[in-house]
Amino acid sequence: MRTTWDFYSTERIVFGNGAIQQLGEILQRLGAKNVLLISDPGIKQAGIVDKVLALLEQASYHAVVYDQVIPEPPIDSALECYEFAKSQNTDAVIGLGGGSSIDMAKIVALLVAHGGHPLDYYGGENQVPGPIAPLVAIPTTAGTGSEVTSVSVLTDVKNNLKVGISDNYLRPTVALLDPELTIGLPSYVTACSGIDALSHAIEAYTAKPFSFIQAEGQILFQGSIPISDALAYRAIELIAKNLPLAVQQGTNLEARSNMLLGSLLAGMAFSNAGTAAAHALAYPIGGLVKSPHGEVTGLLLPYVMEFNTAVETEKMVKILKAFDINADGLSRKEAALAASKAVFNLLETIGLPTHLSDIGIKEEDVAEIAEKTLQIDRLVRNNPRVPTLHGLEELLRKAL
Repeated sequence: MRTTWDFYSTERIVFGNGAIQQLGEILQRLGAKNVLLISDPGIKQAGIVDKVLALLEQASYHAVVYDQVIPEPPIDSALECYEFAKSQNTDAVIGLGGGSSIDMAKIVALLVAHGGHPLDYYGGENQVPGPIAPLVAIPTTAGTGSEVTSVSVLTDVKNNLKVGISDNYLRPTVALLDPELTIGLPSYVTACSGIDALSHAIEAYTAKPFSFIQAEGQILFQGSIPISDALAYRAIELIAKNLPLAVQQGTNLEARSNMLLGSLLAGMAFSNAGTAAAHALAYPIGGLVKSPHGEVTGLLLPYVMEFNTAVETEKMVKILKAFDINADGLSRKEAALAASKAVFNLLETIGLPTHLSDIGIKEEDVAEIAEKTLQIDRLVRNNPRVPTLHGLEELLRKAL
């Protein structure tokens, strides 16, 4: 039985409308001179890259841009970006955009500090030898929480694998969150990223208690702990109330701000507690279909919650309260099951699929998905109800 827990977070968080104006002062405190701004073509086209560049020029920084990040970036592109960073004598990195841009920035900041190849740091937790180069993460979506997390994911194209590098040293030095930068996000992207944040929050909140996690040594995903519970629950409240508004009223700045805060809190929670079966199932499914990661985890979430209700009734009842749904007249078991129904209804409200067949998964895929899921131990061990092959196959068939 584990008797102690740890809580890690980003060194500094700056949040609020217009927060981007503090970028110059933030970089000054980090002692930056030659800054590499990493982003993607969509953020460039939206004018956000130019806005940030103008602030850097105004503060007299030598700034260069790499704006070719694609979703789930290939390892080769990270190496290409690193070589560009070296050629510019980069001493600080900015990740501007969604999770992929910030993940790329984490890897480049790692290589700037320690050299080598991304795969040198793959193959287990805590492989990074020390602090990475100063990194400012500026999210333009409310979803991944990557601005405060300890994980970066690249794609190994040769082997058709997602490669996750996990280490507390990967957390950005500063998370700079300005809700005004999320105003232009399309409704579908808002829905996918928002439901991903909800999945982070609910899976962190309902994770197996840290004292029951069976793993040796220091682990990143350590199960439910008091601080992550508090952060995750507040994230659930914020996302449940504001996600439909953010999807359907894209210029509603209050809803956008609350979603960005919810995503941040969920990131702080799950990067310590971990996620569980919905995320574990999403990995093999992601190899079979082209749906965005958030769409897949969100689709699976209510089915996993229903699966877990038998052993995590109390927290499921509290989740129902976070959705502001009246449980009068319901037994505790009925109220707990109603929490999964609330998430299912939310998916329908924001226009996301609710069945695996909607995204191309077939009955013949079920056995393979279940088998591969059980191999993802760092997530499976977190699930409050111990998954079995038969149990996962039943869950998947319900979701079809």
